[in-house]
Amino acid sequence: MHAIRLHAFGPAENLSYEEVADPLPGPGQVRIAVAAAGVHLLDTALREGEQGPLPEPIRLPTVPGREVAGVVESLGEGVAGLWLGRRVVAHLGFAPGGYAELAVTDVDRVHEIPANLDFAAAVAMIGTGRTAMGIVQFAEFGPDAVAVIPAAAGGLGTLLVQYAKNAGATVVGLAGGPEKTARVAAGGADLAVDYKQPGWPDKVRAHLGGRAATVVLDGVGGEVARHCTQLLGPGGRHLVFGWSAAGVRGGGPHLVDGVSEQVLGPVMMRKAGGPNPVQTLELRALAEAAAGRLTPAVQRFPLAEAAAAHRALETRKTTGKVVLEP
Repeated sequence: MHAIRLHAFGPAENLSYEEVADPLPGPGQVRIAVAAAGVHLLDTALREGEQGPLPEPIRLPTVPGREVAGVVESLGEGVAGLWLGRRVVAHLGFAPGGYAELAVTDVDRVHEIPANLDFAAAVAMIGTGRTAMGIVQFAEFGPDAVAVIPAAAGGLGTLLVQYAKNAGATVVGLAGGPEKTARVAAGGADLAVDYKQPGWPDKVRAHLGGRAATVVLDGVGGEVARHCTQLLGPGGRHLVFGWSAAGVRGGGPHLVDGVSEQVLGPVMMRKAGGPNPVQTLELRALAEAAAGRLTPAVQRFPLAEAAAAHRALETRKTTGKVVLEP
């Protein structure tokens, strides 16, 4: 098979398209003929040698990627034959191997893809959609809610805008540059604002006509977050789940005492509850997409151009979820 391999930590150019041996499914595993592989901002940090949330150091050479969708084409010992030939999606967890034509994972991680979803949409929902479902658990949306969403043109922001609108909230979506801002407007936001333009908070205040924001869904941090928190009224909430303005490896979120709440992974999982909180959120995400309530935005790259996908993601030249297609 062909796969993307990383032999040395460093820039995107270190990702190489190679022919490698097919992986073999072990007991309780399936092998998936990959039709779409998700790319995450965290992947760019891991590529440069950062440990991130991984429990063990990355061993080189490695095949990056942790989100895949495709068709089950081989079964390991003990796996029911009914899985063979099914369209499935899976988050591989901490295991690598997604940027490839074939990927192996435990059958317990696999979900059948609803008939009306394509592979790229499914892979967007299994990772980014799962995170969106985790975040909205903490938001109190309704007709009186005013939600401000930075990075609203991204894969996660797009879903948050849609969810908030479906719940009846007034939504202000922020993005950088006219092209991304236009996408936010087309995606359903009541107001789409270019945060690169001077005085953008005043534009938001003018649009709201005296209403204050009730919640900020913030994965950006930095100066954008500071201005967003100043738009909040009494009792307003600042939900923090990332700080991309500081880069994956640096800085920290903008926090305001009594206003900001960090709703990162472990907090999301505790809120989701159940015997397997991760799968709870994955199933919610897939169900929302299957029902047509959430439609992920996707930017596709050929598998062989994984380096270009990483560069585009790092330089904020992407819109929606970045997906590699063999």
